[in-house]
Amino acid sequence: MIRIAILSLLLLLGKTNLQFFPANNAYLQYTGRLDVTDPTAPKAWSPGVYMQCTIEGTSVGIILEDQHQYNANYNYISIAIDQQAPIRVQMKQVVDTLFVHNLPKGKHHITVCKSTEGNIGYIIFKGILAEKLLPSPPKPSRKIEYYGNSITCGTGSDQSVIPCGKGAWHDQHNAYMSYGPLTARALHAQWQLSAVSGIGLMHSCCNIGITMPEVFDKINMRENKLDWDVNLYQPDVVTIALGQNDGIQDSTIFSNRYADFLRTMRSKYPKSTFVLLNSPMADPSLANFLSKNMQALVQRLHEEDSNIYTYTFKKRYHAGCDDHPSLVEHTQIAAELTAFIKHMKHW
Repeated sequence: MIRIAILSLLLLLGKTNLQFFPANNAYLQYTGRLDVTDPTAPKAWSPGVYMQCTIEGTSVGIILEDQHQYNANYNYISIAIDQQAPIRVQMKQVVDTLFVHNLPKGKHHITVCKSTEGNIGYIIFKGILAEKLLPSPPKPSRKIEYYGNSITCGTGSDQSVIPCGKGAWHDQHNAYMSYGPLTARALHAQWQLSAVSGIGLMHSCCNIGITMPEVFDKINMRENKLDWDVNLYQPDVVTIALGQNDGIQDSTIFSNRYADFLRTMRSKYPKSTFVLLNSPMADPSLANFLSKNMQALVQRLHEEDSNIYTYTFKKRYHAGCDDHPSLVEHTQIAAELTAFIKHMKHW
């Protein structure tokens, strides 16, 4: 059985034979939007940003720094070891070492994922502790990027520790087990979640003051800061799940805004296949509005861009907190999307 503990770095170094490997070690692989102004301290805001490595030994320590947003929020981190079920743990102090021990002897592939979104603040990867750090297998050649709102972030999905209505708003976040990463792993692809809770195409909720067309190319999307070089990650597939926070709008205005956004996206992603998704948690009236308008939009743009598709989910998924999809439902959403992308791309 794998156990996890949060211990101080000095305690670990004093009582184990683990070596320290800094965050800029060439054997540590990062995927996602990261600020690497300081290569020894890559900083991530977005949900789903992940680091992977291969170690040898029975223990590993992951050293992270948390922004501790508003002196109140601590991020949740998901850690996956080999093919075992992931561990989800919340950081407890600004600099923490998340220590996984009691591993079988031998090599182990480690994935460390930021499971909370930019609203909760950034994390900084500081390095790892391991007996040996080994080269990792190459990343999958396939790449998928998921644009969206709280659903794509995995908000309100995980009640395994704290139920809905208890704790803080982010206690039920689980980006690692949201539909995007689940779909990507099923298709042997890299993933990138470019998502912010409350965001819309032309109207966002909760007075967040941004829309997706304004921030889609930022590292810190929530605060509309730090330009992201899209050439660093050119996905095979881009899914866009917007509209839940827009609500039912004037069809002409909504479609024109969506068309403008897609043209801007196409200038950044010239070869990507775009898939427009309706909202998995939409009520019947909104689901019908989104599906109808997306289908018409794809037909309208077909002559200028034939690499755009649309997909409507088979049912409403809203068993999680505040009508968001639950963990079980994210698995079902991922199954639908996996089958669609697999057929569409012949994967």
